[in-house]
Amino acid sequence: MSYEKTWAENPKLNETEKKKLVKDGLEIYKDIPYYAENGFDSIPKEQWDMFKWAGLYLQRPKEAGYFMMRVNVPSGILTNNQAIVLAEIARDYGRDVVDITTRQAIQFHWLRIEQIPDILQRLENAGLSSAGACGDITRNIVGNPLAGIDRNELFDTTEIVKDVYEFFQFNEEFSNLPRKYKMSISANTYNASNAEINCVAFTPAVKDLDGTRVNGFHVKVGGGLSARPFLAKTLDIFIRPEQVKDIAIAITTIFRDYGYREKRHLSRLKFLVADWGVDTFKEKLLELTGPLPEKGEDATEGWNAGYFYGVHEQKQDGLYYAGFNVPVGRMNASELLEVARIAKAYGNGDIRTCNSQNFLIPNVPKENIEALLQEPLFQRINQQPQSFIGHAVSCTGIEYCNLALVETKERLRRIATYLDEQLTLDVPVRIHMVGCPNSCGQRQIADIGLQGVKMKTADKRMVEAFELYVGGTLLDGGTYNEKLKGKVDGEHLPAVLYEFLSVFKTEKLPNESFFSYVGRVGLEHLQQKLDDILEEAAV
Repeated sequence: MSYEKTWAENPKLNETEKKKLVKDGLEIYKDIPYYAENGFDSIPKEQWDMFKWAGLYLQRPKEAGYFMMRVNVPSGILTNNQAIVLAEIARDYGRDVVDITTRQAIQFHWLRIEQIPDILQRLENAGLSSAGACGDITRNIVGNPLAGIDRNELFDTTEIVKDVYEFFQFNEEFSNLPRKYKMSISANTYNASNAEINCVAFTPAVKDLDGTRVNGFHVKVGGGLSARPFLAKTLDIFIRPEQVKDIAIAITTIFRDYGYREKRHLSRLKFLVADWGVDTFKEKLLELTGPLPEKGEDATEGWNAGYFYGVHEQKQDGLYYAGFNVPVGRMNASELLEVARIAKAYGNGDIRTCNSQNFLIPNVPKENIEALLQEPLFQRINQQPQSFIGHAVSCTGIEYCNLALVETKERLRRIATYLDEQLTLDVPVRIHMVGCPNSCGQRQIADIGLQGVKMKTADKRMVEAFELYVGGTLLDGGTYNEKLKGKVDGEHLPAVLYEFLSVFKTEKLPNESFFSYVGRVGLEHLQQKLDDILEEAAV
């Protein structure tokens, strides 16, 4: 270890930081074989959190000894063999559950400690890893799922992401960060990586340098969601593609050495950036990197929210990709195996996961498209889904998560299906549901965000309920949605959303988006409409 833990003598370090001074999180890999041989009861309770560095969380209830595992999929790019290996792990150990996350990763449930060594070996053999998928460390790098085939990218970022990801994998120089650390790298001009909600984001840009127009990146820092969300801010620098790893290392070094380690709820990079400001942050960065050009022109043209439904031409002549909806991101092992078979039969075998919890199959010759779309699997996993289910995003919820207050995944699937049966709109409405303030389902960027809470009813019962937030987007730098007063009983939520969206349908202009509608009519108007609906529902 070549760096100095300058924070080691701080008497106000939180308890997690004190533990990390004694034992690095990645050292859990040395302990797993012993724990696997001796069973869950051999794991000291104080070691439970260390499993995060191996991508493992204990499910609810923790004492039952079942783990969730998150597997990194940088940029969402999977080979055919990798997809098969993931499906087989879910089939053999994970009770058939495969979840695609909002960071393009794959998530398993119901894993026992005795199974972990074999799972890790299978992942390693396939070129996959769960290291750093959780914990105070660099997480899965979100990127453009169309990297290399995208007609809307400045250049292919596949090797850039791979290079940065592999540098940080098992790197003990950067495995003790103040908190989780999320990075995105994308040259897609429609912000496929949701740049503004990442700690660090490399976004497409162009600049004239020495008389030559150069494609490269701008850098945003300090984004993040949870209970206190911040939008990432752009540093006044321009970097070439070959500089990304060095800049990523420098920014991560700043976070490691200057990030806050006293109160964990204030330890994300976003708080350091908010306190320093982007100018001071840039100055500190330049101390590590040397001079960098000032920023050029932002090449971002819009925001696609990670949706790529339907069949589209690639930049390679004669090849196409097809994007599919996985309802609320959940499929079973046999479905993933079938996706792998189809991808190999009609394309080159690759599969790409999206941060909208969906996937696409690339590199399909034109003559194979019709047969691919006729595959029976694509009746449930649809390339032209109905509007609400096609734009519904959910976190894991109380089914598995220790932090969640309410059930989410199946509830949102049912609600979206109900809304599609009852209501037709001329624009999509993105609905995100989260079970707690940590916002793994990215509630803040949704048209309608639903956050789970507990509520006491008139007859003194505690029930699962939801708060409503409206008007989120990442267009033009981003706007987080705003809370409407009132809580909605989970049992009443489908009917309340139907009535609320019916108001939107009645009052909206032709082709007006929900975000534009919220801006036009205002929060006060929507609050009154919701109050009326809730009053009616209580009758």
